[in-house]
Amino acid sequence: MLSEFDLIKQYFLRPGAGRATLGIGDDCALLTPAAGMQSAISSDMLVEGRHFFAGEDACRLGHKSLAVNLSDLAAMGARPVAFTLALALPAAERAWLEGFSRGLFALADAHGCELIGGDTTKGPLNICITVFGEVAPGRALRRSAARPGDDVWVSGTLGDARLALAAYLGELALPAEALAAAGTRLHTPAPRVALGMLLAERGLAHAAIDISDGLVGDLGHILAKSGVGATLDADALPPGPVLARQPQALRRAFTAAGGDDYEICFTAPVAQRGAISAAAAACATPVTRIGRIDAAAGLRWTDAGGTPLVLELSSFDHFTS
Repeated sequence: MLSEFDLIKQYFLRPGAGRATLGIGDDCALLTPAAGMQSAISSDMLVEGRHFFAGEDACRLGHKSLAVNLSDLAAMGARPVAFTLALALPAAERAWLEGFSRGLFALADAHGCELIGGDTTKGPLNICITVFGEVAPGRALRRSAARPGDDVWVSGTLGDARLALAAYLGELALPAEALAAAGTRLHTPAPRVALGMLLAERGLAHAAIDISDGLVGDLGHILAKSGVGATLDADALPPGPVLARQPQALRRAFTAAGGDDYEICFTAPVAQRGAISAAAAACATPVTRIGRIDAAAGLRWTDAGGTPLVLELSSFDHFTS
């Protein structure tokens, strides 16, 4: 049977020097910030039965555990540097640990993000990652910086993750091939790190947030923090390729309030439209303008023709959903 320290050594301790001044193996890790940069820090927890189904594939779970944290860095425009992992496990199963660490490190290596420490214990499956990034002073994309007249943009597509979840929960039926395609967005989201960094480095956007609980709720945080409102075109929201084949009402509901998309919603001056399109092309990440920021508080909806809509939509909340 694996001990706690055997587990760490075999599956999470990696040879070779990284960015950390001191990594795994001491009471604390030591990070030396790059000259002239600020640190960006975020934590996310994934709990079995709340954020993922029991028996979830370990490799996919390793990927998603880090992806949701990298998405927070992306929304701030920060470059990933390092992360810690706190892991509670019902048992130290070698096959599970091999799969989880493989998925975790494949994504970590793709973004140059080093595991520098953490903790392991026995208990119900619970994964908590804290990620560290860096961003130049004054360049971080904050929720409080949206301005009236800004365009509202989203990266990628929305809603396929929620569509897959609905199928898994028996709320609707999908053919096996469609479920597999939509499920990819739920299980292995792609954090938009490159786009976020370009938006920040080039000073293209004012405010940003990652879409984790649904566009309605997450954009709502920007509106509240910035003291503004917004008008969105419900038919401009870009549905995922599987959701795009569903009825209009479902498309609108799941793109607007589906959750688990891990795309970036950001606001930017109208004058930056061309530069934003160029930045999106440079990192092969599609972006879509979906509305505008208003001086008047509140969120308003129209259809593609500009006709006002009444949509009763709410995003996920950990304590009321």
